[in-house]
Amino acid sequence: MAADVPTRKTPRGSVLGRDRILQAMERVPRERFISPSLGPLAYAGYALPIGGEQTISSVETVVLLCEALLLRGGERILEIGTGSGYQAAVMAELGCKVYSVERVAELSRAARKLLDKLGYLQVLVRWGDGGDGWPAHAPYDRIVVTAACPRVPEPLPEQLGRGGVMVVPAGERRNQRLIRITRGISGRLMSTVLEPCNFVPLLGRWGWSEKSACQTSGPGMRGGGDPGGDLWA
Repeated sequence: MAADVPTRKTPRGSVLGRDRILQAMERVPRERFISPSLGPLAYAGYALPIGGEQTISSVETVVLLCEALLLRGGERILEIGTGSGYQAAVMAELGCKVYSVERVAELSRAARKLLDKLGYLQVLVRWGDGGDGWPAHAPYDRIVVTAACPRVPEPLPEQLGRGGVMVVPAGERRNQRLIRITRGISGRLMSTVLEPCNFVPLLGRWGWSEKSACQTSGPGMRGGGDPGGDLWA
């Protein structure tokens, strides 16, 4: 992918509005997406472990990603990093159809089972390398990556439809920038820097090796610097 895509800084923005996103979250039983022993902490302002060295993002981070996607409701969304399925359930409550890819097989199976049990049949989950996306159902209206990438995985923008929006944390291992990539009606890509962030690392072909990623912080732990460098593969 070209490294000279124009980039500018801008507020994260929103279309549905924060209130509607929060209303959707109220309809999702967050405590079902974590261990029962952590139930009292379900709405704590930080990420919680869900197994497989992964975590469920804080409520504020889920809101952040939904706002950054500029959702209107009814979009077809590719989600990279299912985790326990909470973010996918929230987006489903906003009227979206979600295609979610999870690298950890146990999490993928558990999320698919739970989402089906809760009635989120508009969420499809599969096990695989998220950096490759899910080409079979492309193009997508929205793509959201819930793990940090050293660079934007090349296959993902290729699966973004015209008029689509992609949100991805990219940069260094400990500090990234949340990037919004839009594809215009003409097909031209534009990237926008939203804010500093800090997510768990994306592993696999387009991410870090497990050895180098083990020192990275968890998702939802926002803050840190504004790293430089070329974010484009």
